[in-house]
Amino acid sequence: MLADPAVPREPMDELKYIGLSDDDPRTYLSLGVNIRERFEANDTNFGTGGNRQNKYVLSRVETHADLRVAGQVQVFFQLQSDTAPGKDHLSPVDQDRLGIEQGFIAVSEPCGDGEVLVRVGRLEIGFDLQRFLSARDGPNVRQSYDGVSVAYTLGPWRVNALYTHPVENRDSSSFDDYSGPRLSFDLLRLAREITFSSSLSAYVGEFRQDDVRFPSANGNERRDLAEVRFAGVSGRFDWDAEAMSQNGRIGARVIRAWATGIVVGETLGSSTVQPRITLQVDAASGDKSAADNQLNTFNPLFPSGYYFTNAGYTTYANLVHLKAGVSMTASDNLKLTTGVGVEWRETVADAMYTIPDVPVPGTAGHGSQYVGTYGQFRADYNLTPHIALALEYVHFSVGASVVSVGGHDTDYFGAEVRYGW
Repeated sequence: MLADPAVPREPMDELKYIGLSDDDPRTYLSLGVNIRERFEANDTNFGTGGNRQNKYVLSRVETHADLRVAGQVQVFFQLQSDTAPGKDHLSPVDQDRLGIEQGFIAVSEPCGDGEVLVRVGRLEIGFDLQRFLSARDGPNVRQSYDGVSVAYTLGPWRVNALYTHPVENRDSSSFDDYSGPRLSFDLLRLAREITFSSSLSAYVGEFRQDDVRFPSANGNERRDLAEVRFAGVSGRFDWDAEAMSQNGRIGARVIRAWATGIVVGETLGSSTVQPRITLQVDAASGDKSAADNQLNTFNPLFPSGYYFTNAGYTTYANLVHLKAGVSMTASDNLKLTTGVGVEWRETVADAMYTIPDVPVPGTAGHGSQYVGTYGQFRADYNLTPHIALALEYVHFSVGASVVSVGGHDTDYFGAEVRYGW
């Protein structure tokens, strides 16, 4: 900790730790900056609907001030500026020229034999692999939530409660991000460490969104969520398995949807390269019929954007996904990852969906279940303790169903540099 004068200093560390009390080193102010610049070349929606390959830059700058008082109170404020020069069609997750990313007050207090932490304000939230609930770091504009977060920790147990309105981005002017009653997300989560290297968790939640359109239903969306996850490491093996059910209503139709995902890995040998092979299986329900009184399309909620690939070709809706991968640490600072994935629709009656839940035009009720096969290569390199580089390439070979609606094989290339201080 920089409060200790014996800790070696780097340039500008005097701004990372500004002591505010002669008596308590836990009272201080810390300033910071994060910059991410990513060049992308990509085809949106497999090139359907007149989309063509677009080359652009995703630029994100975040700056924050973090005030700590006596190790119990935190006041955190963070601004973001996100732009996408060169991008033809801007979505709400591409650009937010100036806005408040986070701004909250947190208080921690002993409670019985445990500790309670309460955060109030604009927050970022993410659990586990962030399949369904994330801070959405993949796209340019990260996901924030206005509300209250309460966490209680007691030995191996942890309880989380959330009452939030997810923040929506307008980008018509500075500081125009907003949240309100048309979109809400609440959750109660219980987690327990089973062993020192495995954990079990479950949560129930409510997702509410007004005036929503799916290919076969529209209206006010009301989903009740139930989720369970089991993850851990045992020797050379690791695993992460998660499943969610969604029930509720949209307009006059009943919602019955589900999704599941599992990643199993094995680390081979104990060499410095540490090759790790993985098998990933994911599935999410699609709508069985546009003529019945049910909507079966799974809502992926707030996906990370990283879980499948950065290309954003598909998402957790009407999907069956099988992927085999290999990763290795080529040096202390370099990690290489490659994989091959195959994707199908869970049902032909529903559309194919790209991230976050955008239907590919003309695919609902047409074609076959096969969507396509893709290959992915990614390299991550830590240049310095503050600078990280990444390259990613994805080639997606589409099936006949995508070709029939005007799509074609697509390629994604991304080159990224991150700076954190």
